[in-house]
Amino acid sequence: MIIDRMQVRLTRWPLKMTRKHGVGDVADTLPGVVVSLHTRDGRTGWGEAAPWSVFSGTAEAAVAALDVYLRPLVIGRPATDLARIMAEADRTIVGHPEAKMALDMALHDLVGQAAGISVAALLGGVFRASIPLSVSIANPDFDADLDFARARLAEGIRLFKVKTGFSSHAEDMTRLDRLAAILPADASLRIDYNQGLAAVDAIRTLRDVEAFRPAFIEQPVARDRRDAMAEITRAIDTPILADESVFSPEEAVDCARARFADAISIKLMKAGSFARGKAIAAIAGAAGMPCYGGTMYEAGIALTAGIHFAASTPAMTLGAEYYTSAFVLGTEILATPVRLEAGASWLPAGPGLGITVDEAALKGATVEARG
Repeated sequence: MIIDRMQVRLTRWPLKMTRKHGVGDVADTLPGVVVSLHTRDGRTGWGEAAPWSVFSGTAEAAVAALDVYLRPLVIGRPATDLARIMAEADRTIVGHPEAKMALDMALHDLVGQAAGISVAALLGGVFRASIPLSVSIANPDFDADLDFARARLAEGIRLFKVKTGFSSHAEDMTRLDRLAAILPADASLRIDYNQGLAAVDAIRTLRDVEAFRPAFIEQPVARDRRDAMAEITRAIDTPILADESVFSPEEAVDCARARFADAISIKLMKAGSFARGKAIAAIAGAAGMPCYGGTMYEAGIALTAGIHFAASTPAMTLGAEYYTSAFVLGTEILATPVRLEAGASWLPAGPGLGITVDEAALKGATVEARG
């Protein structure tokens, strides 16, 4: 199973809706990256990077990282060298976790195919076959978002995360009140500021939103204000979820030590590999901190990888956002889309990632291809 070709595609995903966040907005289209590894025996492994320029990096930088720096690590080598390859990737280029994650994803897909087992099995075995689906309420057209929420309720979804901090506090309270009014008793409301609050008066603001009894409040202040995060965690009854403040296992250790959050959002695009995502989950689990599955506007390849990760990771108990290919992106690149049913995303059958890429659809979204 020797890799003899690597192709890197810069894509442009059309969006069905505008999304606003405390750290920035997305509208119309969003760039992405798809990588494929091809072996001499005819297999193809798929990976995807989903950077966001205001959060972690750019798609163009991820393409360059994969094409120039990471390509030499895989050509002519067996995919089963994946642990060594990923260690070399960390020594070869600083940062670029999305590019590294795309490479790791494609390597795991190949190894799983060759072994006849799923990526979830490679990652330790299937702990759960489905992951409760959490959808975000982030459309500046809030009436449209209420219609979106009603449609998702009818499909059985019960986890709703409201994006706040991009408007006034009064407007946030109004939006929360209107959404809470349509949610049934068995629904869970969550709140995500995406770093949108100033630390100086965050506690006072968050005490207001606690009236809605959210399940958690995510990343209220800037990533590097971990001191303020710790003060908020101590002062607020609602659990605080760290997202931007925890990218790596090292930062997860800091979080557990300083207790600057009660829970952690694990995004594969932040972690940079399945192994590093597993390490974050293990640290959180040892500290009694539950984990949530976040996303970065992934298409179907990376969403499926996230499902394999969450399905094999016991600490992922707060649900996950593995829905963007269905509800947000305007292009579907999987022949069989991610299965969303009964309020959950479901682990696919089959070896590797268990996906078939619709290469015509992918070609239609491709801006540039290298390799």
